[in-house]
Amino acid sequence: MRSVFLVGAAFMMAPIPSVAMAANSATADVAVKLTYPQTKTVNVVDEQFGVKVADPYRWLEDDVRVNPEVAEWVKAQNAVTDAYLETLPGKKILAERMKKLFDYERFGLPEKAGGYYFFTKNDGLQNQSVLYVRKGLTGADRILIDPNLWAKDGATALDSWVPSKNGKLLAYSVQDGGSDWRTIKVIDTVTGKVLADEINWAKFTNISWVGNDGFLYSRFAEPKEGAAFQQLNYNQTIYYHKIGTPQSEDKAIYATPDKPEYGHSAQVTHDGKWAVITTSSGTDEKYELHVMPLGKKPTWKPQPLVTGLEHDWGLIEGMGNTLWFTTNKDAAKLKVVTVDLGAKTPVFTDVIAERAETLSRAQIVGDRLILSYIKDAKSMALMTDLAGQPVQEIKLSAIGTASGFSGTPGDPETFYGFSSFNQPGAVYRFDSKTGASAPFAQPKLSFNPADFTVEQAFYPSKDGTKIPMFVVHKKDIDLTKGAPTLLYSYGGFNISQTPTYSATRMAWLQSGGVFALANIRGGGEYGKPWHDAGRLMNKQNVFDDFAAAAEYLISSGVSAKGKIAIEGRSNGGLLIGAVVNQRPDLFAAGHAAVGVMDMVRFDRFTAGRYWVDDYGYPSKEADFKMQMTYSPYHNIKSGIEYPAVIVSTADTDDRVVPGHSFKYISALQAAETGNKPKIIRIESRAGHGSGKPTDKVIDEYSDIYAFLAKWTGLTLTE
Repeated sequence: MRSVFLVGAAFMMAPIPSVAMAANSATADVAVKLTYPQTKTVNVVDEQFGVKVADPYRWLEDDVRVNPEVAEWVKAQNAVTDAYLETLPGKKILAERMKKLFDYERFGLPEKAGGYYFFTKNDGLQNQSVLYVRKGLTGADRILIDPNLWAKDGATALDSWVPSKNGKLLAYSVQDGGSDWRTIKVIDTVTGKVLADEINWAKFTNISWVGNDGFLYSRFAEPKEGAAFQQLNYNQTIYYHKIGTPQSEDKAIYATPDKPEYGHSAQVTHDGKWAVITTSSGTDEKYELHVMPLGKKPTWKPQPLVTGLEHDWGLIEGMGNTLWFTTNKDAAKLKVVTVDLGAKTPVFTDVIAERAETLSRAQIVGDRLILSYIKDAKSMALMTDLAGQPVQEIKLSAIGTASGFSGTPGDPETFYGFSSFNQPGAVYRFDSKTGASAPFAQPKLSFNPADFTVEQAFYPSKDGTKIPMFVVHKKDIDLTKGAPTLLYSYGGFNISQTPTYSATRMAWLQSGGVFALANIRGGGEYGKPWHDAGRLMNKQNVFDDFAAAAEYLISSGVSAKGKIAIEGRSNGGLLIGAVVNQRPDLFAAGHAAVGVMDMVRFDRFTAGRYWVDDYGYPSKEADFKMQMTYSPYHNIKSGIEYPAVIVSTADTDDRVVPGHSFKYISALQAAETGNKPKIIRIESRAGHGSGKPTDKVIDEYSDIYAFLAKWTGLTLTE
């Protein structure tokens, strides 16, 4: 099974626990009695605003690599979990099904530079996708970077990659073990030689080339010894790196030492005339803008363009002194504006007015604007001229998600991807001059997408708000008694959940289960008002929307009581923890992945301080009292029957530190919540999710979906 990363001397908290259960474990209603590790408690009670907050498992916040006691706790918990999961016969069936579903050739979106086309491709079961280069559209493919050669366990990943303007060099970032930290390197695309250039301690960064000689990137200071995976991130700085020089000679371009909480990123226009520096203080789309003229000899002197963190500003492109942006200033669902930097006093001018749909992205391709919108959580795309006059709607084949459309002024060629719940991503080449699409790469599948139904419903939440939800299942499924259903959602940070393909979820669908995606408030599906309605003092709407989704699935006959499993990741893991506490009667099982479970201390680790835009400040009384009403760790109800719960996290998660999950599961196991299992699956050398190798994904989700299948009554047969 999985290895556990141990630090220091061996230390056992308790004997490795046993698993005891009734002989017939194939049915969902069998009583299960697990013996959990004896997790020690500490006498820690903090008082905030007159409220005493107990935190008996605070010691589990320590880094598993640093504290051997935490490492042994992880080992003991995984022993219980592994033993239990091995009793589930559906695990091997799902693993084989997932392996077959992953085994198809898939492509990333190509990027063009200097006559070269760069794109990723995975042959099917490769742990990491490989970066290829092709000279000309019909040239031969050549492997440029194969990250599968970097680590025996496949857990070192190629993250981002950006070719220089002439395509002869390519800067790329390396992610190890799922961490948010990145190492940036440079490769000669002609010879395949990796240069000596190496940038360390980059995080949350763009790579933006300035001509062909260097690039801008963002980094933090090197963390203290042993604190890389927990230390708060402050004082992000933009640097310029000149090719062929050591990192120690990189020039600091922009920082705000008087405001260490600010983060900064840089983008360079395609013509190389301007760099745009975007500043934020959290997760909200509220930015300041500085512009920096480049030219042949940059002066590296940023000039303010937009001051005050008030609105969303997204650079589209620049042509000469004219820059195009998307913004929500006076447009809750965003619009397109331009600004002339050559004017004595630059003024923003509307080009594309706000529409009923939410604008998610805009790009200039050739002499056209391509606008990507979200309409009721589905993609639509329009094309206009640069003055904003309509040209055509880009026809998409079905309910789904279109991505890409990146391009360059003067070049009509671009690429986009399209996927849906029943359709893996296909890549198309699009000509903005003719408006014609042509396939670039289409997957060859082991199943027929037409065998599955993708529908959309609108259901009322507790306050009457209509919430959209996608429902997916096999066309020939019997719904007369309600089917085992996997309900997923996110509900936060203005992030829209749109139809996309997942091989792991397709295994659930092929097994006869239903998949439902609820577009609850807190996301960005309907712009800023939808986001605002699900955060801060409105956070309870998120949980009400999700519970109402389950109630609708039952009342409509799609599912039934005792047949609904729920799942969420990160902020969605918080969602699962909160609704399990609030409505334990409604669900058969829950999967809380890498969740934010302690709403009192989330802002004290790594990137947690950014999340106050959605959650509020624990140091402010009104925010704290609201957080305490739903914090999963603090609201577990002893004496009430809970659904079966599986929590998943990873030792290298430095986005939502695993201490959240460790503390939550310890409190859940200690409470009297019935005999259904409450277990945690802790992966080694894996982080918040990105960069995870294919074999680990299959191993993880065959475990988790076998668990959810058992407790919803989904029969798994070969």
